[in-house]
Amino acid sequence: MKISNNIQKIKSTLSNHISLIAVSKTKPNSDLIEAYDSGQRIFGENKIQEMSEKWNSLPKDIKWHMIGHVQTNKVKHMASFVSLIHAVDSLKLIKEINKQALKNNRTIDCLIQIRIAEEETKFGLPENQLEDLLESAVAFPSVKIKGLMGMASFTSDDLKVRSEFKKLSKLFNKIKEKYSNLEILSMGMSDDYAIAIDEGSTMIRVGSKIFGNRN
Repeated sequence: MKISNNIQKIKSTLSNHISLIAVSKTKPNSDLIEAYDSGQRIFGENKIQEMSEKWNSLPKDIKWHMIGHVQTNKVKHMASFVSLIHAVDSLKLIKEINKQALKNNRTIDCLIQIRIAEEETKFGLPENQLEDLLESAVAFPSVKIKGLMGMASFTSDDLKVRSEFKKLSKLFNKIKEKYSNLEILSMGMSDDYAIAIDEGSTMIRVGSKIFGNRN
């Protein structure tokens, strides 16, 4: 019951407008079923093959979010079922998602990942390229851009984390004035989601605080 207790504990602190994604990467189906039985319906994975295998064997009312970096050649493997793709950071990827969405007769919701951390390893679009990408994305109607996503630096410096989230939140509010269809701001993970919520996050991605640490 530990997993369901963890979920209830987190949800009890969230406002209604904040979505909780249970990040289930590397976790066995039995863990996901325990989360599912406690009412959790949104799960996040970072590898398409693992997500496809879980989608095949788990209840079909689960919404699967792809939260990891996406290679264009892998999009076809999730296009029939993925609910939201978080880490879109190029026009090339938008074109491929649109192509695969058309093949599956659906529209796929996506978030643009903005690079807010100073670490070189983080993926994401530089802030100054966002508007150009949003303008270009309009030409691909089977892709629906629903908002922005960002990952803060991996650090114990809460002030640094807060300043990065604040920066993304400010960008989100500014860009929403022109693109009113943007409604999701996905930021915050197990160690920093409280700060992210403070700064305006509407979607948090929580793994270890639900399922325990990964091996």
